[in-house]
Amino acid sequence: MAKLQITLVRSVIGRPETQRVTVKTLGLRKINSSVVHNDTPAIRGMINKVGHLIAVTEIEG
Repeated sequence: MAKLQITLVRSVIGRPETQRVTVKTLGLRKINSSVVHNDTPAIRGMINKVGHLIAVTEIEG
């Protein structure tokens, strides 16, 4: 199963509350923090919702 490395590249200051909650749910706290998640439809939906705030790279494994 593919894994995704998700990095927060833009601040959540001034963003709607739903986007802030989505970023927090992904496990991101500060700018340039990264997390690794399995590639699932739920994670993909969150990525689509806050795609303008994050950078996503696919990791083999």
